Amino acid sequence: MIVVECWECNEGFALLPSLSKRARKTPVVEKTALIKWQKGEMSNFEYLMHLNTIAGRTYNDLMQYPVFPWILADYQSEALDLSNPTSFRDLSKPMGAQTEKRKQMFMKRYEEMENTETEGADMSARCHYCTHYSSAIIVASFLVRMKPFSHTFQALQGGFDIPERMFHSIGKEWESASRDNMGDVRELIPEFFYLPDFLLNSNHIQLGCMEDGTALGDVELPPWAKGDPQEFIRIHREALESDYVSSCLHLWIDLIFGYRQQGSAAVESVNTFHPYFYAQRGRQNAKDPMIKSTILGYISNFGQIPRQLFTKPHPPRSGSKKDGSSPSLPTPFFFKLDALKTSAQPFRELPRGPVGQILCLEKEVLIVEKNRLLVAPPSGCFFSWGFPDNSCAFGNYTTEKHFAVSESLCDWGETLCAACPNMTTIITAGSSTVVCVWEVAVSKDKLTHIKLRQPLYGHTDAVTCLAVSEGHSLIVSGSRDLTCILWDLEELSYVTQLAGHTSSISALAINDLTGEIASCAGPLLYLWTMKGQLLACTGTSSGPQADILCVSFTQRHEWDSRNVIVTGCADGIIRIWRTEYTRTQLPSPPEEPVSPRQDQIERDGSASGQGKAWRRCLMLCQELSSGHSVSQRRSNDSPAITALAMSRTHATLLAGDAWGRVFTWVCE
Repeated sequence: MIVVECWECNEGFALLPSLSKRARKTPVVEKTALIKWQKGEMSNFEYLMHLNTIAGRTYNDLMQYPVFPWILADYQSEALDLSNPTSFRDLSKPMGAQTEKRKQMFMKRYEEMENTETEGADMSARCHYCTHYSSAIIVASFLVRMKPFSHTFQALQGGFDIPERMFHSIGKEWESASRDNMGDVRELIPEFFYLPDFLLNSNHIQLGCMEDGTALGDVELPPWAKGDPQEFIRIHREALESDYVSSCLHLWIDLIFGYRQQGSAAVESVNTFHPYFYAQRGRQNAKDPMIKSTILGYISNFGQIPRQLFTKPHPPRSGSKKDGSSPSLPTPFFFKLDALKTSAQPFRELPRGPVGQILCLEKEVLIVEKNRLLVAPPSGCFFSWGFPDNSCAFGNYTTEKHFAVSESLCDWGETLCAACPNMTTIITAGSSTVVCVWEVAVSKDKLTHIKLRQPLYGHTDAVTCLAVSEGHSLIVSGSRDLTCILWDLEELSYVTQLAGHTSSISALAINDLTGEIASCAGPLLYLWTMKGQLLACTGTSSGPQADILCVSFTQRHEWDSRNVIVTGCADGIIRIWRTEYTRTQLPSPPEEPVSPRQDQIERDGSASGQGKAWRRCLMLCQELSSGHSVSQRRSNDSPAITALAMSRTHATLLAGDAWGRVFTWVCE
């Protein structure tokens, strides 16, 4: 056995033997991850993915796919109460023991099964469950609406199953796995906590019709999801990271990866499976070809128990995670918008021109003027454009002196915007309508290399703004042609177009946590998914407003509903927006067939709101001005807001204006 010295005591924490040098290092990594998780430095999702990985679970094998727990037990309420323990599943018990009646039935089965040995193998056939909580068919059934999993499901099942037995309702799936079906003890997969796409039948796959004639389309969501897969994922992830789950998750880990996975502790916990599902026992009998073939057949059809990681009770998380700030962390500015205050004097002033970019690092704030862009912080240099000959230059941020000039951009017209995802890539665009991706190398105040990697054609008018996310491998370009185009950063290829804007695009932002995209055209703010679906748009009901010049997301936690979108406007006002759901009256029955997605929304709205459906809206929740009070402002007295940023802790909002000043906003 490999023994790792335990935390805060002298006990050992034993793990199963590993087969390689790399694997033998796993316990040390696990201990580090455990300490981070206990301190709240690692989320519950991240920790579960870590345990799945070192237990041999992988996205590359449907028979050993990562396994995640059912978290909630409430799939009927209009609003989910995460402060109520009854909203949650009992994480100390396996799925077969979620109700006392079901638990007694499985215990009776266990007692009635003979304790015999399989011929030629030292295996007992006595168990509580002859099926498993994770298998290839379970994974494929959850992901059946996405390719290639729809083909995988058909290959495993021999075609699509009876519609009533297909995955079509999250609530019904919970009832089956926790109460109704003795042959169903399935757990969940990671996608339930981050991927709304698998809940939609976007590919219009013909899955059949239910007995009442209803076509099987999108997955039916619980009422509290408001008919929106993205809202379901957000709330479901919020539930996973809640205080209740954080305080109980170690009990589920004991069942799946820990000491209650096998032996007497598993029997006491009603947590034993057919012997063939245990890989260790299978390896002991792998020499017999007949037994090996039988075991592989069982695993292919029913799944495999993860590698046991812990032979002692897993320690609980220390303390609880509060949704607000702790004594060591300041309050995020968007928690108390009514209490935001700014100082009378600016935080920083630039000697020349409007503020172009604000970058908050761990210990300092970097600020550059318009037509300048900070190259990845370790380089300490900036990229600048806007010269009469359309050339570009590189300079030292500290000395503010240029050290290199390049004419590579001259052939591409006037540069209007630029973005920098990393130290070796700069993206430019402008009057030529072409988005240019450049490969650069800067070292010690020397430009050693600049080469055009790929021109991206698609716009029909000048490109006015750019946004890039390396994490999502995404470039977004906005143009005077009233559209935005999404490009793949790795493949440098077209993805999709965001159409429907009423004026030239003036600002863009990408949420690195969720992948959502904010585009601004005149005074209007639009919110999109990475697939080009419009989620929400500001209306004109609040009266005429100034054009938006810059936009930014708060990105504290992707599941936090208090996150906001901040816009800086030409009238010197910072406007803060939050997404909310409102009920709208359903339209009259259309003459043409509606899409499965729209039908799902309408059915959800009709079931809970008497002919009303949920609609996602962007609501203005605060206006800030560094000069006059908002009610007394005069637009010609206030310089436009040209740049926005948030501190690493989200405690401070920074805004730069056209006069080169940067003001900070914090909770009073």
